[in-house]
Amino acid sequence: MASSNANNLQLYLRLLRYVKPYWVPFALSIAGMVVMAATEPAFPALLKPLLDGSFVQKEGGLLAWLPVLIVAVFVVRGFASYLSSYAIGWVGNKVVMDLRNAMFVNLVRLPTHYYDNHTSGSLISKFTFDVLRVTGAATSVVSVLLHDSLTIAGLLAWLFWLNWKLTLVALLVGPPAVVITRAFSKRLRAMSRAEQEATGDLNHALEESIGCHRVVKVFGGQDYEAKRFDSGANKVRRFNMKVTAAAAANTPLIQIVVTIALALIVYLAARQAAADETTVGGFVSFLTALLLVFPPLRRDDRGRIRVLSHRVAAGVSAAAQADRRQSDLAAGARRRRKRISPDR
Repeated sequence: MASSNANNLQLYLRLLRYVKPYWVPFALSIAGMVVMAATEPAFPALLKPLLDGSFVQKEGGLLAWLPVLIVAVFVVRGFASYLSSYAIGWVGNKVVMDLRNAMFVNLVRLPTHYYDNHTSGSLISKFTFDVLRVTGAATSVVSVLLHDSLTIAGLLAWLFWLNWKLTLVALLVGPPAVVITRAFSKRLRAMSRAEQEATGDLNHALEESIGCHRVVKVFGGQDYEAKRFDSGANKVRRFNMKVTAAAAANTPLIQIVVTIALALIVYLAARQAAADETTVGGFVSFLTALLLVFPPLRRDDRGRIRVLSHRVAAGVSAAAQADRRQSDLAAGARRRRKRISPDR
C-alpha cells in the first residue's frame, strides 16, 4: 500500500513537470489566488465598524465610505478570480495537449506484447476518458491547496484577533471534519479508478461489436453482444452510483458537525453580549468570517473532492501511460535476449 502511494506520488510529480514550460501563466493564476485569499478577510473586517458605527453609535463621516469599500473589494476579487480561472484553464488545456502527444509517441513505439496484454478499448480510454478528466489535475491540486491555505490563514488571524475564545470553540470542528473528509476521499479515489477500468472494458466491447459486426450477424450473436454490453454498462453505472453516494454523504455529515459548533458559538456569544464582552458588529463580523473559513477547512463543496479524486486518478493513469515506454521496451529487450541466448 505504501509502495503504491509512493508510486502514485512519483507519477503525479511527473505530471506536474508538464506545467513547467507554462510557468508564467501559472504564476499569474497563483497571483490571482493570492489576491482573492488576501481580500477574503476584508469583508468581515469592514462589517464590524459599519454595524457598530452606523447602527449602534449612529456615527457618520468615514463610515459612509465603507459600502464603497465593500463594493471595491468585490470588484478586485472578481478581476482576480477571472484572471486566475482563465490562466489556470489555459495551462490545464496545454498540459492535456502535451500529455496526449507524449502518450501517443510512446504508444506507437511500444512492443507487440504490450498490445497483446491490453485491450484496445482500455488504451483508447486512456486517450479519451483519462486525458479529458486530467484537465487541471496538474494545476488544480496545487492551486486549491494554495488558495485554501492562504484563505484559512487570513480568516483565522482575523477570528483570533476578534474573539479568541469563540475561535477555539470553532476549531473543535476541525478534527472530525478531517477524519470524515479523508475517509470519503479515499473511497472516491478507489471508485474513480475502478470506474475508469470499467469504462475501458465497455469501450472494448463496443469496439469489438462494431468492428466485427459481420461475424456477429453471421453467427447470430446479437443477443450475446447485447447482454455483454448491458453487463459492462451496468458495471459502470454501479461505480458511478458508489461515487455519487460517497460524495452525497460527505456534505450532510460535515454540516451536522458544523451545526453543533455553530449552536455552541451562538450560546457563548449571547453570554458574552450579556456581559458586554462583545458587540453586535463584532459578533456579525465573527460569524461572517467563520462561515467563510469553514468551506476551505472542510471542503464541503459537493463536487470538489469528487472532481479532484477523478482528476488525480485519471492523471496518474495518463502519466503512467506516458512513462510506460522505457519499462516495456526494457522488458521486451530482456525477453529477446533470453530467446537468442544459447542453452547452458
